[in-house]
Amino acid sequence: MSQFTTRPEILGNFGVVTTTHWLATAAGMAILEKDGNAFDAAVATGFALQVVEPHLNGPGGEVPIIVAPAGKDPKVICGQGVAPAAATVDVYKELGLEIVPGSGLLAAVVPGAFDAWMLMLLKYGTMRLRDVLAHAIGFARNGYPLVPNISNTIEAVKELFEDEWTSSADVYLPNGEVPEAGTLFKNPTMADLYDRIITEAEAAADDREGQIEAARKIWSEGFVAKEIDEFCRTQDVMDTSEERHCGLLRYEDMVSWRATEEEPLTFDYKGYTVCKTNAWGQGPVFLQQLALLQGFDLDSMDENSPDFVHTVVEATKLAFADREAFYGDPNFVDVPLDVLLSKEYNDERRKLITDEASMEVRPGHIDGYGGPVVVRPKGESAEGNSKFDIGEPTVARFDEPNPTKDGGAKGDTCHLDIIDRWGNMVAATPSGGWLQSSPVIPSLGFALSNRAQMFWLDPESPACIAPQKRPRTTLTPSLALRDGKPYMVFGTPGGDQQDQWSLHLFLRHVHFGLNLQESIDAPGFNTAHFPNSFFPRETEIGNLAIEGRFPEETAEALGKKGHKLVVDDDWSLGRMTAASKDGEMLKAAANPRFMQGYAIGR
Repeated sequence: MSQFTTRPEILGNFGVVTTTHWLATAAGMAILEKDGNAFDAAVATGFALQVVEPHLNGPGGEVPIIVAPAGKDPKVICGQGVAPAAATVDVYKELGLEIVPGSGLLAAVVPGAFDAWMLMLLKYGTMRLRDVLAHAIGFARNGYPLVPNISNTIEAVKELFEDEWTSSADVYLPNGEVPEAGTLFKNPTMADLYDRIITEAEAAADDREGQIEAARKIWSEGFVAKEIDEFCRTQDVMDTSEERHCGLLRYEDMVSWRATEEEPLTFDYKGYTVCKTNAWGQGPVFLQQLALLQGFDLDSMDENSPDFVHTVVEATKLAFADREAFYGDPNFVDVPLDVLLSKEYNDERRKLITDEASMEVRPGHIDGYGGPVVVRPKGESAEGNSKFDIGEPTVARFDEPNPTKDGGAKGDTCHLDIIDRWGNMVAATPSGGWLQSSPVIPSLGFALSNRAQMFWLDPESPACIAPQKRPRTTLTPSLALRDGKPYMVFGTPGGDQQDQWSLHLFLRHVHFGLNLQESIDAPGFNTAHFPNSFFPRETEIGNLAIEGRFPEETAEALGKKGHKLVVDDDWSLGRMTAASKDGEMLKAAANPRFMQGYAIGR
């Protein structure tokens, strides 16, 4: 079915790159044009995104990556850093906290992105460190044009920077003012950081592999780790608890952690095999939704119909309830994924989906597994009792900063998808280390991640904080095989919305024949009917947000089914990018919302 699109689906046979920012897309394509492969291009793109989208990610953040080297099985590279050795429930409780702060240094985990990019470059790339960092260094030193949401984010935390996080003010408030959208912005300290890593790595080794390994050691054992340690030990930082705290992250935490490679979790659906991260991320909820939806005749529906939206959203509610009850770092907890993805379990769960919108968070029951699901109403204080009545819903939005004095401006994420002429594929979702997550470390030019806010402080929860444990991240790239061959890489920013918007693209492509751009441009929808992964961990029971471009009769019918409907702006829900390999033809598409993402190729 052909639909209106904002731009063409990109076609070619040499290579395609699609990301959430046009400059990063250009950097990746430039690497392909220099005979780099998809993995070289992804590293260059990932580091470029750290510079040009500092409100969405940074060097102090994290990244999960899914790779499909030509002729080989897909793999997941885990660039999600772990909690510090000192991060115990008792430590937070002794500080009077019932929830991990959403900003500041107490929420910092080991920054995992750098080592993950280096591991991929070492194992699958072909180019040298200097080559793949050149674009990021150039953007940081020579400047890049600010998109409006960077300026908006800085404006939202301007008072915090001026009064508390003065090292961030030194970087992001040049001359004491919020830089205007469209003007060139520079971060020379970040350029110096990467120049120094290159210089030290090249002094340590002559060969490509040796320089990459040296860079990994410089990051985790050299000056970077030492500066992070010093900052976390000595700085009392205001956070969302409205108190000042030092960080728990230490040099030894940096030394003891490295990115790892593991097998993806997979699920077969209508001739496709979808690959996701394990339950240290929310990736399995994509697969759980498929396991529920395969019992419905989606082919007979229209993609803009109330029946389609209702059916998908009700399956989403059940899968995300299970995320809350069962998911956690598999290195620490036994997650019953064999049951959660089984036909028998989902046949029973599917019976809960009726013609009426559900108004409960309903995790399944599996003997011997799982933990409490905490439901906090929207707007209720995070402190005090862990169980609350349900509040009224509002739309979940990630494009607008939410300013508070203590650093409560929400961040978001980036995404990239790349396929080269040899058939190598990569999808990655970099995030964390936002400019609004914690103060800039003056000597390094970047902030640390606040990903620890996704831990609970309840020992009964599979996602409870513990030393060297991975937070259950929302970051979730996707890769799909078709008839056993790598076919498509795709993903999106959006926190808890990621495995909703990604699913909607996949379903529209598979069931209704929409091409990649049509699937991205189609009206978006999502629900917040489950505990949010971000501080203050609120729930919006019955919430369903849809874009205003849905037919009026669809909105009316969804309201009659009992959904607490929010009709949002026409182009507001979704940040998708996607690329595919269909025979010899490569295809790519990007999100038009907020006029930032771009796909190119030839």
